[in-house]
Amino acid sequence: MLYPLLWLLASSLKPENEIFGSLGLWPSRFQWSNYTEGWEALPVSFTVFYRNSTIVTVLCVIGNLFSCSFAAYAFARLEFTGKRLFFGLMMMTLMIPYHVVLIPQYVMFLKLGWVDTYLPLIVPRFLASDGFFIFLMVQFFRQIPRELDEAAQIDGCSSFKIYWAVILPLSLPALATSAIFSMIWVWEDFLAPLIYLNDIKNYTVPLALRLFIDTEGESAFGQMFAMSVLSLVPVVIFFVAFQKLIVRGIATSGMK
Repeated sequence: MLYPLLWLLASSLKPENEIFGSLGLWPSRFQWSNYTEGWEALPVSFTVFYRNSTIVTVLCVIGNLFSCSFAAYAFARLEFTGKRLFFGLMMMTLMIPYHVVLIPQYVMFLKLGWVDTYLPLIVPRFLASDGFFIFLMVQFFRQIPRELDEAAQIDGCSSFKIYWAVILPLSLPALATSAIFSMIWVWEDFLAPLIYLNDIKNYTVPLALRLFIDTEGESAFGQMFAMSVLSLVPVVIFFVAFQKLIVRGIATSGMK
């Protein structure tokens, strides 16, 4: 499992002729210039690509946490007509491949004039479009004793107040789990930005990495691997920072 990462790190420090010409991991000389040259190798600096990815990822994570937790609270704690039917329909969306809805979504966003903007990537996240996170949070919310809701209602709390002041503070593990998975999936997403973004100034990091591969000329693999290593840094930092909450969230242990 670790060998591909070690190979990637070693290749990012190798001269171009050693990357595929040598079986060893240790480079004959360390090519640190792969990082400095790779950062400015493309027509647009990687600073722009990282900024674009950061904007999209942060907004998508916020949208997922807010909308999915809101929907999960309704399914887990409220009673309304058709609750089981709508929950079943939501679960069915997990079995629909993204490629099936890709063309209808593209046509819709094209008619709205959203193509070549970040709106097709961000707006659906604020509309609870990820059924996986809704299901994860529903399972966690169900573990929280309903006596807390009843006590809050006696104190005069509305349903939204219970959601905001009682449920969310007790659901940090589930929220952290949703945040890390959402962050990884959005940060590493290649297909959606490829479909909706045309201007290189709007590209995210995965699209920028593809620009290093030239099908007609010489490809800068050393610089591409160096930028690939840097693209993993935010994901690793985010995972390490919230590792304990992630484990608790997946376990969905709730309150004991």
